[in-house]
Amino acid sequence: MKIDRTPFILLLLLTVLSFISCEEIQTQNPKNTDFVDLVYPHLDSENSRWFFFSSASRPFGMVNLSPDTEINGAWGSGYRYKTDTIKGFSHVHGWQISGLSIMPVSITAENRASIYKDFYSKFNHDAEKVSPGYHYVELERQGITAELTSTKRVGFHKYSFPKNGSPAILFNLNTLLGPSGNVNGSLKKIGDNTLLGELEMAPTHRRPKPFKLFFRVEFNSVIESITQDPETGNYVVFTDKDTPDVLMKAAISYTSAENASINMDSELNHWDFQKVVGESKEEWNDFLGRIKIEGGSEIQQRRFYTDLWHALQGRRVISDINGAYPDNTGDNFRIGQIPLDASGKPKFNHYNSDSFWGAQWTINTLWGLVYPDIMEDFVHSLLQYHQDGGLVPRGPSGGNYTYVMTGASSTPFIVSAIQKGIIKEDHEAIYQALKQNHMPGGIMEKAGYEHKTALGGGFKYYLNNGYVPYPIPEGKFGGHQDGASLTMEYAYQDWTLAQLAKKLGHQDDYEMFMLRSKNYKNVFDKSSGWMRPKDVEGVWLENYDPYEHQHGFIESNGAQSTWFVPHDISGLAELMGSKEKAVDKLNEQFEAAEKLGFAAGNSHAQELHPEYRRVPINYGNQPSIQTAFVFSKLDRPDLTQYWSRKVVDKVFGGLSPATGYNGDEDQGLMGSLAVLMKIGLFQMNGGTENDPIYELGSPIFDKIEISLHPQYYTGKKFTIRTNNNGMDQWSVKSAHLNSKPFNAYTLGHSQLTKGGELELGMGE
Repeated sequence: MKIDRTPFILLLLLTVLSFISCEEIQTQNPKNTDFVDLVYPHLDSENSRWFFFSSASRPFGMVNLSPDTEINGAWGSGYRYKTDTIKGFSHVHGWQISGLSIMPVSITAENRASIYKDFYSKFNHDAEKVSPGYHYVELERQGITAELTSTKRVGFHKYSFPKNGSPAILFNLNTLLGPSGNVNGSLKKIGDNTLLGELEMAPTHRRPKPFKLFFRVEFNSVIESITQDPETGNYVVFTDKDTPDVLMKAAISYTSAENASINMDSELNHWDFQKVVGESKEEWNDFLGRIKIEGGSEIQQRRFYTDLWHALQGRRVISDINGAYPDNTGDNFRIGQIPLDASGKPKFNHYNSDSFWGAQWTINTLWGLVYPDIMEDFVHSLLQYHQDGGLVPRGPSGGNYTYVMTGASSTPFIVSAIQKGIIKEDHEAIYQALKQNHMPGGIMEKAGYEHKTALGGGFKYYLNNGYVPYPIPEGKFGGHQDGASLTMEYAYQDWTLAQLAKKLGHQDDYEMFMLRSKNYKNVFDKSSGWMRPKDVEGVWLENYDPYEHQHGFIESNGAQSTWFVPHDISGLAELMGSKEKAVDKLNEQFEAAEKLGFAAGNSHAQELHPEYRRVPINYGNQPSIQTAFVFSKLDRPDLTQYWSRKVVDKVFGGLSPATGYNGDEDQGLMGSLAVLMKIGLFQMNGGTENDPIYELGSPIFDKIEISLHPQYYTGKKFTIRTNNNGMDQWSVKSAHLNSKPFNAYTLGHSQLTKGGELELGMGE
């Protein structure tokens, strides 16, 4: 698209014209508030990884019960759509954790000896039903039907067995299961229909300590016997033959068998399977219904609620209903206790979570606006890790730190929660905890997944030289030690902490972190016009190719990462010569990226493909997902509207198992991004300045109604209406806020959360 070099001016119209939307397929808002019926769980499941797929789970539930068709490793495992064999139903699909895999089997004289290791079964998607909180599948090998649902900490199973065998459940407690080996599994009968057991998740490259899972299992029928195979260690539990439908409840805990029992007694003290399915549906409807949409096609509506559903996935509760939680941050494992409120309930949940790397452009904004209760819960959990282990984590697993990804990515998340008024107390203590992460000994300097030193992040060079060299002289400790990216990430995160320092009156700290936030300039090469790695002597990387993947840049190339300066776009433009030159450069990248679909293939692994790795803008991974909104910061909101619509249509528009997020959907990040782009709201710096700013994009629906949480915000709802909206009507031609002309492309957080209505007139 040729750029009009005349400064872009928003022309206000005295009246807003109303036209019928030009979408080919029109639908009304979802009926009967059954938003779960619009969710398509199979999205992108051909490219699934262990924690990606979800079915029988509650929002952030400890239990995420679903079939596994692949169990070898964290990548390419779990539920993979094209694999037609189920290898078990697992209760835990989390970041670096897995556990309690079971399989219903029918025992006959022919298979009695072999069933312990020969129990996989074919299935057919045509006989499968999946929705949030529920999974139905038919195991073809033995004619068993399986239905799954759950509460937050209890898996609930319903099995129908053929009459020509003995109904039984196989417990596969000693097996490789996704990211981790399950070892030392044991099971014992403690009553006519009750079992207790435990297993250990072996350490992984990223989670260095073992992690235990305890469980309690109850049946609606009598347990006739238990057998164990000495070779595999698997158990088979035989149940009463006269019970037509075997119901099984499995409660889990990471602290003790006693707490697993308490979880079951508190959450599931009955045998009404359909009641639990209904309650799960109701809970999901409540979460999904916080944003209501009208207009657009049926596919657009279904994809929107699937994206929103993904935004609430992956990061899992690890605390029991009584507030007990596993603390692995010290030399010895301990059971911690979350503080209780006046009614005796835990004040928050504790979580297992992948890194917050990229959260500044995704869940920071979506959770902070629509789910502030969730954001507050996570902040308290992150601070509990600090209280226990001395550091705020960026990706905790197994009750302990991992050094997944880089930097101090929790800082923007927590600062955003404070700036939005979600976290109202203990600001000084929180600041000091975050500051610790940005100094020697903190989480910022730990990278490369190494757990024995703090050399991987090159942090001392960042402090002394103003940049992280590539390569780091001390050597390689795993991955993600790419100096140019590390420099830019640290600089941005320092800027976000500076905003909190300023808020609290720490002027010296403010000036120190603001000075450090300019370090990104030290890896900008004016001769090439790109961010460019340089070695410890300050020599630029020779034969530099800005399109070469991961040579100084983390999960990206130089062209993509050059724009990773969310706190100082105007400063970046100055380095490039002017805002106009920066606009030209970025626009050319988008034009080139469009030919490759704005992504590096349809899966994370394809980023290394000779063609796809050279894409100039990649909306399949975090480092360049902010780029469409960079134009607004360069005074070209028209290009933000144009390219964000293009990206939404191409990258986040499909609805099939083959694609969905085109790469790296890290526990709700890409789902959140898709939602934000479709409702036309974004925060370039992660919402970390005082009274955070929302940049406006190009909403794709006729009406978007956001419910505002009454415990956090004064307004009841904020509504965005668009007139004359359509695929070719992407441009905002006029705007009215609460019926008054609105001459801006930004909204303040305090302004938005008072409630009201933004009406946009759209055109070509």
